[in-house]
Amino acid sequence: MSKKLIIRSILLIFALFLCACGEPEKTSTSTGNVQVLPYQFIMPELDRQRIIRLYLPPSYQDSDKRYPVIYMHDGQNLFDDMTALAGEWGVDESLNQLAAKMGFEVIVIGIDNAAKFRMTELSPWENKRFGEAQGKQYMNFIVEVVKPYIDTNFRTKADRLHTAIMGSSMGGLISHYGVHAYPEVFSKAGIFSPSYWYSQDVFAFTQFQKVRLDARLYVMYGDNEGNGMIADTHKMQRQLRHQGHPRQNTLFKRVPNGEHNEQLWRTEFTEAVQWLFQQEPAF
Repeated sequence: MSKKLIIRSILLIFALFLCACGEPEKTSTSTGNVQVLPYQFIMPELDRQRIIRLYLPPSYQDSDKRYPVIYMHDGQNLFDDMTALAGEWGVDESLNQLAAKMGFEVIVIGIDNAAKFRMTELSPWENKRFGEAQGKQYMNFIVEVVKPYIDTNFRTKADRLHTAIMGSSMGGLISHYGVHAYPEVFSKAGIFSPSYWYSQDVFAFTQFQKVRLDARLYVMYGDNEGNGMIADTHKMQRQLRHQGHPRQNTLFKRVPNGEHNEQLWRTEFTEAVQWLFQQEPAF
């Protein structure tokens, strides 16, 4: 057998070995204060079930304090690389650091998406390409099923002044809708890379369903997210300003070189939380 043939045979065996082994398994990256609630929640109006993830602050187990709450979408992308589609937000690590540096602590509720229905659940407006709107039913599920359970079983500050909603992309769109449509529930919204393109109805809705003047809106997007994303976000910024929403309660941030991905949202998360809850920046 020639030397070249021997080398080719060795390489073939090595390649077959790699195929047999498959890709390395992901390991969990979530911290010890994250848990998946023990059963799936029923979504009454949609006849579906949904996984809910829970982050509790570091001091929760050793205190009797009550905490503000952030409700976030795409729960499987927030805490754990093992469940995330394209990298996690690192919400738990970021909040643990914020607690250590600033003493600010918050509960986070992550509502998983159902990949098949994600686009329709995260919009209250129909889109001809993606189908009927199910965002109203999805938000009713959060407000009428998830929030009452969380407020009953955990030590929350349940009033609107201590309750926020946050998400990215389609999650940004439904967060924009949520803070406008449920002013008695939410007083803060983290609106990351919002998919205003999905339906131009968002602009008419925002005009006629004005958000409360004390509501804090943190809208963030990246330079590299496309001209449509930037143009629509600028349009919303102008509209809110024209409608008279106080400038001290709105923050539109354009991130240089930011792309539409978890890295951008992870990087901006801590600043958004601090601003929404009016915390001084941590250095």
